[in-house]
Amino acid sequence: MGASLALCNQMKQLATGIAVLTEREGYVDTPVPGLTVFKKTGGSEPLAGYYEPSVCLIAQGAKRVQLGDESYVYDTEHYLFSGVHLPVVAQVIDASEEVPYLGLKLTFNYQEITQLMTDSQLPPPKGQRSGRGMATGCLTAPLVGVFQRLIDLATDETQHIETLAPLARREIFYRLLVGEQGETLRQLAAMGTQTHQVARAIAWLKSNYAETIRVEALADIANMGISTFHHHFRNMTAMSPLQFIKRIRLQEARRLMLTEHLDAATAAFQVGYESPSQFSREYGRLYGCSPAKDVNGLRFKFASAAN
Repeated sequence: MGASLALCNQMKQLATGIAVLTEREGYVDTPVPGLTVFKKTGGSEPLAGYYEPSVCLIAQGAKRVQLGDESYVYDTEHYLFSGVHLPVVAQVIDASEEVPYLGLKLTFNYQEITQLMTDSQLPPPKGQRSGRGMATGCLTAPLVGVFQRLIDLATDETQHIETLAPLARREIFYRLLVGEQGETLRQLAAMGTQTHQVARAIAWLKSNYAETIRVEALADIANMGISTFHHHFRNMTAMSPLQFIKRIRLQEARRLMLTEHLDAATAAFQVGYESPSQFSREYGRLYGCSPAKDVNGLRFKFASAAN
């Protein structure tokens, strides 16, 4: 009970710090490299987007993330870990004007994780079997305490960021490596594991989704046979390679229409579709309406929120 109360008090302090950095609603980059904070004053509609390699905490509120057919909920007692770039549908499920949703995200790259494993002489992952690229874990007081130090640097001690932020990052990822999801993180970072091989193919996909893509080529990037690659890819992403590619293309097309004001046909061609009619059908299945209706609705919501 005492430990739970202590963690609750820590989360309140963390929420106070995030609130200072988020006067406006939405995502805010902080002076600390890789650290983003965010605020939402009401529950949201499910929104498609990406989770990049990162660890996410919620100081106030809760969020649901849908990966393929699987759902992950994280809140003030649980963190979310994303080990690769994953197309998801996310929804804030606990927020209000009086008690807004407040959270943070810290991104990472595997070079720093691999170096940390070497420096700390941590054991390699136990097996070669690939697991999900996303997971939740229980927050601990020491882990939250390090995130609090990062928030303090971003709010009150910006002059010390260059020296102290790398030390805090190192401690955070060390605690993750030896914690509940440490095996998953080590699998992803360890060169030669099947998880790392699939992660390499996913990273290539993220940059080349608009090209004509054959699963055989992805299997070659991962240095696997096609059936083996397909099996491990689905284990990590909860989707087949073709479903993953389709999700990435549709989400990027939505962004292009919304932020760069492209029409549906132009956006479709730009993300790799050869047929606008096929694009519209698949878009409707994912978002529940036509591209034009969906984007117009989003613009209206954003304009209403701004006012």
